[in-house]
Amino acid sequence: MRHRVKGFQLNRSGGHRTAMQRTMIRQIIEHERIKTTLTKAKFIQPHTEKLITLARNAQNADEITAINARRKASAKLGNGSRPLVQKLFDDIGPRYASRNGGYTRILKLGPRRSDGAEMALIELVED
Repeated sequence: MRHRVKGFQLNRSGGHRTAMQRTMIRQIIEHERIKTTLTKAKFIQPHTEKLITLARNAQNADEITAINARRKASAKLGNGSRPLVQKLFDDIGPRYASRNGGYTRILKLGPRRSDGAEMALIELVED
């Protein structure tokens, strides 16, 4: 029974799931739109929105809080994420300064031809 069990397992081990999540969030920040399965899109949407909220709130914070927010984002995105963190805080965060959540949208695309998996497009909302 799944009583009070939250989240998705995606038939992967914990390390594989974390690596996939990190990679997909990096792709969304870099390309602002990715095509994936519906379940994976629903899995990464809240994590992506929390990172964007972190960047948005760092705009009006003092210097120490802003640096701490960048460090948190860098830890979440993994090694080699300096340009992505810079884009997140300098471009994406200010873009949503007046928006209170709902930074991403999931559009259903229909089943994939090979295995019938439900495909979706997850993208950043244009303001």
